[in-house]
Amino acid sequence: MPVNTQAIRSGSLDAGASRVLRNTYALLAMTLMFSALTASASMAMAIPYMGLWTLLPYFVLLFLVEKNKNSAMGLVCVFALTGWLGFSLGPILNHYVGISGFEPVLTALGGTALIFFGLSAYVLVTRRDFGFATGFLTTGILVAFVAGIANAFLQIQTLALVVSCMFLFLSSGLIMWQTSQIIHGGERNYISATVTLYVMIYNLFTILLSLLGGED
Repeated sequence: MPVNTQAIRSGSLDAGASRVLRNTYALLAMTLMFSALTASASMAMAIPYMGLWTLLPYFVLLFLVEKNKNSAMGLVCVFALTGWLGFSLGPILNHYVGISGFEPVLTALGGTALIFFGLSAYVLVTRRDFGFATGFLTTGILVAFVAGIANAFLQIQTLALVVSCMFLFLSSGLIMWQTSQIIHGGERNYISATVTLYVMIYNLFTILLSLLGGED
């Protein structure tokens, strides 16, 4: 696997990696703020929970992001995607706020931030290349996704917990993997990098919220 040994020795990134990293974090911050606005709007309107129907617009928008990632239209698609995910999060937030108030939401938010910044800092400081984990993470996400879809119909509590733990660890791994791809030159498109990191942050937040939400 290719490793930028010069960057590792000098403790600095090359210009291309620095630019992608900077643009990725800037766009990520903007999409997270936009999602917070759409989630707030959804909560205020008391939008009902949409279940698996949320996946259809998600995959359509994800396809459009990938198709347009090298043009300005890609930015529009990114905000459409993250705005939709934020909007679909509103009913979930209302559900947990209704059960336990805002405390689990804020705790999940803080936990998500701690995990993201901690894992990102680890990769940025150590410059470790996680390219070796590509196959494992891809397979793991697919298995967890299929298991999650199946359990939406089976409603097995133990399986739900297992799937949540799988997504928690796999999302954490993908945050490190994507950051590693940026700094080692494997990812040069900040739109793609932003979407990957955003979805992993979204996964972490919703999983932590489900674990902390106080449901029996």
